[in-house]
Amino acid sequence: MSLFDTPLEPARLQRNSDDFAAVRLIAESGNDHPVLMLNLNRYTPGAGFPNRGAYHEYITGLGPFLEGAGAKLLWRFPVFGQAVGDQRIDEVIACWYPLHRNFLELYQAPGAAENFRRKGVCVEYAVIHRCPGDRPPFAP
Repeated sequence: MSLFDTPLEPARLQRNSDDFAAVRLIAESGNDHPVLMLNLNRYTPGAGFPNRGAYHEYITGLGPFLEGAGAKLLWRFPVFGQAVGDQRIDEVIACWYPLHRNFLELYQAPGAAENFRRKGVCVEYAVIHRCPGDRPPFAP
């Protein structure tokens, strides 16, 4: 079973095989570099977002889990609504990885099974965008 077939996430949180392949190519290229993963999460009605229950367990464990895998939770913000479009999300979370390889290894890091179990309990829908992690964001 390959890394991409590892069943750590529920069906509603499926990996994008094409982008995982791109991440793998970068990680194996000899030119790996930092990456910022921008997570857009919608939580289940019973998760307890923003500060109780399954959500609280998931989010309090996420930072230490990422740090143990060599990554860092940079920030997170609640989302109050969508002025344009219909993708309803509850929270945006920015996670920084020193290398794309660190992101791939996250799924095998100590505590991964528990982290992804917690995520599966409280995250109803998720999209993760891959962004540059080696420079500051654009500014006006």
